Amino acid sequence: MNLADVTHYYSERLREHGASAQGVDWNSADSQRLRFTQLLRICGERENFSLNDIGCGYGALFDYLSERRSHCDYLGVDIAAPMIAKAVELHRGRTGCRFLVGEHPDRRADYGVASGVFNVKLSSHAADWRAHILRTLDHLNEASKDGFAFNCLTKYSDADRMKEHLYYADPAELFDHCKRSYSRNVALLHDYGLYEFTILVRKDIAA
Repeated sequence: MNLADVTHYYSERLREHGASAQGVDWNSADSQRLRFTQLLRICGERENFSLNDIGCGYGALFDYLSERRSHCDYLGVDIAAPMIAKAVELHRGRTGCRFLVGEHPDRRADYGVASGVFNVKLSSHAADWRAHILRTLDHLNEASKDGFAFNCLTKYSDADRMKEHLYYADPAELFDHCKRSYSRNVALLHDYGLYEFTILVRKDIAA
């Protein structure tokens, strides 16, 4: 799938709003932090781990992590070069982080997260976008040793608030896909007050 239009979309958000929640197309910093909290449940109470952040934007998740964990070997990946340039600028001199322009990480980490990367389909057909999501989850699974987490807008959103250029996923369908394809240890979080859900796939629980 050609993601050039999506790359341009996010580059424009950054140009208009700067390194902020709105700059990565979220409504507020509070909702951004709430998403981070849900995604990072995949790591439990673990302190020392490596993490790939797919769709990292300007690196806000690394800042959130740095405030709460003693050490994380962080790689941020984003298809929008301006986002990565801003992330590098903001984190110059910081240790424990690296940023990469691309669709997929160049390493396997303990955990992987993908926040917001499945939301903006623009003119893509729903079936094509769904196939793109499943391919991306395959890559996320392969690049994550102990587990991964991702979020999507939910099809249970209020109809009058849904927008044509966004993709609203079926949480039950993706839960089933993850259970059948990746692990028996899958959690669906759909109870944190936003029009979205988070799925956690844990691969490190003994049978």
